[in-house]
Amino acid sequence: MGQVLVTGAAGFIGAHLCRALLARGEQVIGLDNLNAYYDPALKQARLAALTGYAAPGAFTLHRLDLADQDAVLALFRANPAIDRVVHLGAQAGVRWSLEAPFAYTAANVTGTLAILEGVRRSEARIRHTVYASTSSVYGARTDGAFRETDRVDNPVSLYAATKLAGEAMAKSYANLYALPLTGLRFFTVYGPWGRPDMAYWLFTEAMLQGRPIRLFNHGDMRRDFTYVDDIVTGVLAVLDNPAADGAHRLYNIGNSHPEKLLDMVATLEELLGVKAVREMLPMQPGDVPATYADVSAMQRDFGWRPTTDLRTGLTRFVAWWRSHFG
Repeated sequence: MGQVLVTGAAGFIGAHLCRALLARGEQVIGLDNLNAYYDPALKQARLAALTGYAAPGAFTLHRLDLADQDAVLALFRANPAIDRVVHLGAQAGVRWSLEAPFAYTAANVTGTLAILEGVRRSEARIRHTVYASTSSVYGARTDGAFRETDRVDNPVSLYAATKLAGEAMAKSYANLYALPLTGLRFFTVYGPWGRPDMAYWLFTEAMLQGRPIRLFNHGDMRRDFTYVDDIVTGVLAVLDNPAADGAHRLYNIGNSHPEKLLDMVATLEELLGVKAVREMLPMQPGDVPATYADVSAMQRDFGWRPTTDLRTGLTRFVAWWRSHFG
């Protein structure tokens, strides 16, 4: 059996994916730089939690920066058994891209290019590379479900622009070198072990501490909240089924059921037993009012559909929060 390289292995989705791969007996090589965009202790805790799923030697972590192209290429050379890649490593967060733009070009553009070069130059044929994109590429849309065939030439954040650059580079590498590459546009992923910069985490923390929650666009936002286990199931379904002709493909992967942000707040109030103090604020630069995934292509090609509703997902998140933080 070959090995799977997972970039961003200590990240939210990456750690969940590594757990699922290990649980089905895969050999996993993780790559992560454990940066301080949010508390690295959370990333270390995610990695520590993998030990219960990994047979001895089944998981190894390489701490390196995606933008260090020489180190990335050396990793591929040193591990010729890698035959599949899931590239999740990125600099995430729309709002922070306003403050640290070069972190986004380094990780999301240079880093993605380094992975593509590693795949191209690999001694063993890489059977499939799946990489993460984002619903942010669709821009400030409010006109119904987002489809993969929609135009995406009007990004409203640098984060979205760098992820679009990754899509364009992947398509060019697939065309030039016949590499099987599939991009997945994730829609607002949430769940246990999540990211502290996401709304559901920020709201939970603030509500339990008696602080106001900040509701941008005066709370008039809709998000296609997608539970992390559904995302992982979809990633695995795609990873296991590369295009036969080595083509580049793009898919939305989301819940396909946008929820009002204020409904999410009401659900958290019920689950936490705490009434939120609400601070209404204008729209943040780079943010979008709504996301809504058309996932018919994922259903058609992989038989995938989300199965976790928002209440169930938030119930699991709150249970994890209480277990982890007390």
